Order: sequence, then structure tokens, then C-alpha cells
Amino acid sequence: MGNVQLTGKANISPFRKVALGTWQTAYDPSIYGTLRLRVDSVMEYIEKFRAKFGRKLTITHVVAKAIGIALKECPDANAILRFNKIHLRKNVDISILVLMEHEGKKDLSSAKIDNIDSQPLVDIVTTLDEKAEKIRARKDKELEKTRQSMRLIPALLMFRFLKMLSVLLYALNLNLKWLGLPKDPFGGAIVTSIGSLGLQTGYVPLVPYTRVPIFVAPGAVTRMPVVEGDEIVIGQVLDINVTFDHRLIDGSHAADLSQTLRRVLSNPFEELDPLD
Repeated sequence: MGNVQLTGKANISPFRKVALGTWQTAYDPSIYGTLRLRVDSVMEYIEKFRAKFGRKLTITHVVAKAIGIALKECPDANAILRFNKIHLRKNVDISILVLMEHEGKKDLSSAKIDNIDSQPLVDIVTTLDEKAEKIRARKDKELEKTRQSMRLIPALLMFRFLKMLSVLLYALNLNLKWLGLPKDPFGGAIVTSIGSLGLQTGYVPLVPYTRVPIFVAPGAVTRMPVVEGDEIVIGQVLDINVTFDHRLIDGSHAADLSQTLRRVLSNPFEELDPLD
């Protein structure tokens, strides 16, 4: 009898297969941090936005927009590593992970918002809704072609395949749309809500083949005691949990990004789209 009694898991999802081929060890250059903000004004903004536009704006949309503004104001953090040299992105593009379910199986897919820093929130909501609907209905042709290709790669070769793909797409900067691979599918940062899972705090691991140095995980908005002047009151609080790639992002970048996030999310009616 072996050390542990085990049985193999069959029919794993494409995402899980990619995950197994992504990380060979737990060794990586990750920095983890949490920015805790009071978001009573943001929640009021979201409520008034929904009333005006009839669109379901969420805290995830707002955080993604704020991250876009922060990267615009700190362009050194909007970067990518190629042949161990840092290159700055010209556009601020951010991906939001979408939960999809098909035949009883759940999976994650990425929906990228181009130039998110300059896009109105109503357009961001519309774009994400449309992309998420296509993904969940399995009508995104590029994504479906990529998913089917991943199913064909033997698990033993997945790590080498993803590494080679990363070199072609990012190190060599080749446009492989003719192979059915989407152009720059992830952008400069990835946002995934853990609040939808009921979690307040949690961190997302870096995914080497994406070449994305910033992963943002907004938690659940929670009511808790906060200090207001000399009094303790009940406020709505949000944890923004971030994982940085320390090869590109250091403490000064993190400070600049956090200051912008704090400014935008503390003053949404002044910093975000006007609702007048």
C-alpha cells in the first residue's frame, strides 16, 4: 500500500488542465497586498448609475475602471517582460475573468476591455455583458477554437506548450490570429471577483504564460465598524487584494497605484462618469 490512498481524477476542465501545465513549482516573484477602503460612496454611485442607465454596474466594473485609471497615471506599471527587458504598453487594456458553466462543468474565461481608462462605464458594462454572453453561450469562435486546441495537448506537454506560446505571442510579439489565437488576450492586468464567492480576502497566483504582472481580486463588500472623525460607525468596506510580479512592480509603483485607487473610489461622483 502506498503512502497515500489515491484515485485519479478524470474529465478535468480545460482551465484545470492549463493550470496544471502552468506552474511546475511554487517558486515565483509574487508580492501580495490588500487595500481596504470604505465604499459607501461607491455603493451609492452604483445604485444611482443603475437607476439612470438601467444597467447592472457592479463593484467589479468600478474596480476595473479604477485600475485602468491608475495604470494610465502610473505608466511604468503598465508593462510587460520580453527577453528579460521591460517594455511599456501603449494602451491600457484589462481583462475580467468570467465564470461559465457548460454541461454541469464550471470554468473561467477572460474577457478583455480595450482602452478601459478612457471608456465610459456604461460602455464597459455593455462590452463585458456582450462578451460574457458569447462566452457562456460558447459562441466566441476564437475562444472555443483555443479551448478545443487545449484539449488536444497531452498533459505532459502542456507546460512546454504554454511556455512556447508565451514566447511566440509576447517575447517575439507575433500576431497569431491566423492560427485562431486572439491578439493580446489578457492586457496589462486581470481582475477577478472573489466577492462573488463570499470571500473578503484572497489572492490570485501569477500566471506566467500571460505575461500579466498585476492580478486584482476585489472581495465582498462588508459592513463593519469604521472610524469617522472621533466616532465609530458602521460602514461598507471593500478589500482590494492584489498580486504583483516583483520583477516589474515594486513598492513605489504599488504606492502610486494604491493612491489613485483610494482617490477614485473615495470620490466616485467626481472621478467617474458624471450622473447629472
